[in-house]
Amino acid sequence: MPMPLGKQVFLAGVAASGSCAILYYLVQKTFSRASYYQLALEQLHSHPEALEALGTPLNVHYLQLTDKYNFVDIADAKLKIPVSGPKSEGHLYVSSSRDAPFKRWNLQEVFLELKDGQQIPLFKPSRDNDEVKKE
Repeated sequence: MPMPLGKQVFLAGVAASGSCAILYYLVQKTFSRASYYQLALEQLHSHPEALEALGTPLNVHYLQLTDKYNFVDIADAKLKIPVSGPKSEGHLYVSSSRDAPFKRWNLQEVFLELKDGQQIPLFKPSRDNDEVKKE
């Protein structure tokens, strides 16, 4: 006996929703494993002023994939990572680049912007020479 059209539409909707949820999860996982993402989180976890402002334990939330600030191409990456702690919340802004495809990502700037507007610089490359400066 053939399945009623209403049931077919319902099942197709459920399958499409499930596929979208899985795709969203996989995209988030890909971002969270990228070296530019991990390097930025290392900067956050090693910065006492930022840890004090947010409180511990820190929570790193999913990226807003529709936010226009989040951008990644073959040579540049810019992310706005939502973070929170018991004391406050904000966004970790990350700017990173690399010289060529398949080369190592280099952080350009990392700063934490809290919900009250306070900005805490975490990382900026030194202008004097090619050494990296940790704020």
